[in-house]
Amino acid sequence: MRLLLAEDERSLSKAVSALLTKNNYSVDAVYDGQEALDYLRVGDYDGIILDIMMPKVDGITVLKELRAKHNNTPVLLLTAKSETDDKVLGLDSGANDYMTKPFEASELLARIRVMTRSNATTSTSKISFGNISFDRATFELSSQDGSFRLANREFQMMELLMNNPHHLFSTETFMDKIWGFDSDAEINVVWVYISYLRKKLTALKANVQIKASRNAGYSLEEIK
Repeated sequence: MRLLLAEDERSLSKAVSALLTKNNYSVDAVYDGQEALDYLRVGDYDGIILDIMMPKVDGITVLKELRAKHNNTPVLLLTAKSETDDKVLGLDSGANDYMTKPFEASELLARIRVMTRSNATTSTSKISFGNISFDRATFELSSQDGSFRLANREFQMMELLMNNPHHLFSTETFMDKIWGFDSDAEINVVWVYISYLRKKLTALKANVQIKASRNAGYSLEEIK
């Protein structure tokens, strides 16, 4: 399940991202409202966590623009304020729920489960390309010849590729979206995980491949 986290306080963002990743969510973390809007224009998310007070564009404005485009992705608002007016404004603008900072990790996870559960009936967790099926709910990559349950980083990388077949992703894009700006991981970790996924696709007798384009990146393509 893929979430967008928009929170400008980087230490909190890093902690929440780690918590969500540990609980098998795929997380894209951004640090201002404009960046959130940019990600929402190209990304498909199961839920959005929005801080209200953000630079460039505030969370309420992001939410209003999202709903104006008839995007009904569930939204959980985060605010450091406890005034009733802020909560009412957020809910009236189309938010599904709100939480006041600071909050307990267990409550955040519970609220996300409730928020995304109501949306699950309107969207499928399965993506298919070629003879490969990818289930975002179970982390399973499968074909008629078997299945593999992917580890978290493998899952995030495969989800990105399956959601955007034929799209070219640079190594730097994978690092940014999956490991994050603040990661200490070396860039060759992307090559390692590409290798893991290629071996699984081969074992599944997939008619798709992760194709490398020299000095450009990787894309998911059908084998011709």
